Amino acid sequence: MEQDIFKALADPTRRAIFEKLAVGGMNASALREGMAISQPAMSQHLAVLRTAGLVREERQGRFVNYEVDPNGLALIAQWLAKYRAYWPARIDALKDLLRDMDQ
Repeated sequence: MEQDIFKALADPTRRAIFEKLAVGGMNASALREGMAISQPAMSQHLAVLRTAGLVREERQGRFVNYEVDPNGLALIAQWLAKYRAYWPARIDALKDLLRDMDQ
């Protein structure tokens, strides 16, 4: 599942869509504002984001609103947590190296 998430976010257009939805839910027309993208292309990008578990849709009559799916964000957070312990030691080593270079 993590692979699907990172593949989905590897595309700059999908990242832009995801970032817009991170501000708040909206429909596909509102998502297209300011983007040079056709409605069919937007639908395809949203389908990839939904399949990856990053976005969910809510139907209200004829209208469909999209929003970030917190479960997808939880998977990203879990993946990052595996590496969280790695960075403090690496940063400390970098500080030591830079301090040694200054002397």
